[in-house]
Amino acid sequence: MRKVLVPTDFSENALNAIKYACQVFKYEKSEFFIVHTYADEVYRQDVDNDRSVLNELKETIFQKAEEQLKKIQAEITAYSPNPKHKYNYISAFGTLVDEVNYMVNKENMDIVVMATRGQTNDRNITFGSNTLQVLKYVDCPVLAIPENYAYHPPKEVLFPTNYLVPYKRRELKLLSDMTGSFRSTIHLLYIDPIRRLSLRQEDNQQFLKECLEKPKLLFETTPEKDKTIAISKYIVHKKIDMLVIVNSRHSYIEDMLYQSTIDKLGLHVKIPFLVMQNLSR
Repeated sequence: MRKVLVPTDFSENALNAIKYACQVFKYEKSEFFIVHTYADEVYRQDVDNDRSVLNELKETIFQKAEEQLKKIQAEITAYSPNPKHKYNYISAFGTLVDEVNYMVNKENMDIVVMATRGQTNDRNITFGSNTLQVLKYVDCPVLAIPENYAYHPPKEVLFPTNYLVPYKRRELKLLSDMTGSFRSTIHLLYIDPIRRLSLRQEDNQQFLKECLEKPKLLFETTPEKDKTIAISKYIVHKKIDMLVIVNSRHSYIEDMLYQSTIDKLGLHVKIPFLVMQNLSR
């Protein structure tokens, strides 16, 4: 059974991410964990170091969160009454990254799905601070859904690669199952002015072929030196529905996840963005 963790801050962006998760895994038997963390909300209040006031505040915010989760439950039940899906709704007193990491390890999650931005909704940034923290520090693939993204099946998927990363079979299977359900095409884009692959790169390319057995694969090369520009152009020209990046040292995401770089190069992700963490679990 697919296990999917979806954090929520009760914003419209977060609700949209939950709905996307319901759709993209609609063909798979899945268990969803809809989680709201509220420690930051409690500690933002000035309680003058009074423990009893703090405890009362925690209980008040917890009850409000439970009511909000009930509203989400009603909406998701009406939106996606899928017999293949099971839902869990959780309020947790903790920080987002700590609680997500805890649940990823406890439940052996396959993927985290969340909005690129939450309630702050600063239009001058691509990734909100919470999303950025999860992308960088949570040991699990993360699928980020842009603001106001209208669901579209991930038929065309872009997977930029230099064929040097030792990919993890479990994460590739997740991608294979998810895209295979929609008979998708994965465009494996090699971004390098030198086209010849080393023996190591050829072996990694063969490993990708073996693991990504369900979707159609297209192997392509671009001489564009700037990786971010190459990705941006390809997304537009090929009408890509989802971008897949492997997060490892010296990978494309190392540069792309820093806001100044994103703003400078104009890469504002407007399609779902899957980050595979390249970790064994």
